[in-house]
This record gives sequence, structure tokens and C-alpha cells, in this order.
Amino acid sequence: MRVVKFLALPVLLVLGWWAVSGSSFYLPGPGPVGRAFAETWFSERVVDDVLPSVARLLAGYVVAGLVGVGLGVPIGLSRRLRATLEPVLEFFRAIPPPVLVPLIMLLAGIDTPMKVLVIVSGCVWPILLNTVEGVRALDEVLADTCRMYGVRGASRMRRFVLRGASPQIMTGLRQALSIGIILMVISEMFASSSGLGFTIVLFQRQFQIAEMWSGILLLGLLGLGLSVLFRRLERRVLSWYYGSGAARA
Repeated sequence: MRVVKFLALPVLLVLGWWAVSGSSFYLPGPGPVGRAFAETWFSERVVDDVLPSVARLLAGYVVAGLVGVGLGVPIGLSRRLRATLEPVLEFFRAIPPPVLVPLIMLLAGIDTPMKVLVIVSGCVWPILLNTVEGVRALDEVLADTCRMYGVRGASRMRRFVLRGASPQIMTGLRQALSIGIILMVISEMFASSSGLGFTIVLFQRQFQIAEMWSGILLLGLLGLGLSVLFRRLERRVLSWYYGSGAARA
């Protein structure tokens, strides 16, 4: 029954896609796109385009996570620091990351560091802001208990601050993952010679429409796969929060 429920919506979407595709050159049906998918992505393009894209995504995501949590914890703990930095954070958060691509290209060039920085520039904000809110919301009673029992330093940070804020931190990491995929594609559309974003634009310019759609399909599958992996990781990390059976879910 679970398998039927899992497959029902994808099957309906494919049937709807097949029904509306008709004979349009710009909207090929599932058959041509499926053949193009097999011919395009079960080849050397996996090494030339897919793996570099995934590596850039993971690098930018990890850096954004370290920066977001590393800055969010002290900002959340200090009311004075939070009041001082809040206007600056709101200003930079309001700037759409794609707008920064030309500036980052000037500062970091057009190679991999630029693409990683573009991903970091967008992913860091949901992680940072959720970390700040998670630390701010820590229970004062538990904080007083830690002080009474002499829990200080690294032990307090690991067992109380990070653990107590971890649900909010994981929420920020989940939001950042989808943003990272979007920025990965955008960064590869600028002065690039490899990657999924570059390849999809190349197919579009060469009117290889089925191949273009196969790249879009691959991005969707990549996002789905990363989401499932993250959900499993989140359940394991927050098993204490969701319940004893969460790690097995």
C-alpha cells in the first residue's frame, strides 16, 4: 500500500505530461525525453557535468553551514551583538543572491571558487537566521540549571546550546538545500564550460529540446534524492526530538 501511494502521484504526473505534450516540438512527451535521458546522462556527461555540479553544491552547502552556525550561535547568545548586527543582516538578506553573481565573478573569477561562493551567498542566510532564532529560544530554566551544575565551556555549547537549537538549525539547513540547487544551476549559466546549468543552456541554444528537458528532469531527481537523504539524516540527528522511533523511520 505504501508503494502504491508513493507511485500514484508520479504516475499521474507522467500521464498528464503525456496528455498535454501532443505533437509540440518544444514540449516532447515522456518517451522522447526518457530516451534522451538515457542517452545523455548514462554516459561520460555524468563525470563531466553531474559530478562537478554536485561537488560544487556540497562544497558551498558545507561552507554555508559552517559560517551560518558559527556566526548564528554568538549572535543568538548576545543581545547586544544581535541588536548591533540586525540592521546589517536584514540589509544583506534582502539582496537576491543571483544579483551578486556579476560582482562575485569580478572578485573570484569564473572558475569553481566563484560558483561555490554564489551557493554560499544564498545558502548562508536561512542557516544563520534559523540558528539565531534557535539559540534565542533556549529555555532559561535549562540555562540556569547548567550554571548551577557547573556545565560550562565546550560542554555547555555542545550539550545545551547546539543541542537545544538543533531543530531550528536543521530547519535552516533544509531550506538552504533547495536554495543551493537553484544557485548551483544559476552559477553554471555564467561563463561556464561544465555543469548541469551549462549543459541545459547549451541544449536549449542548440534546439536539443528533449535533451534540455532531460536535464531539467535530472535536476528534479537530484533534488528529490538529496531531500530524502537529508530527511533521513535529520531524523537520526533529531531522534531525541521526534521520538525513539524516528531514527528508524
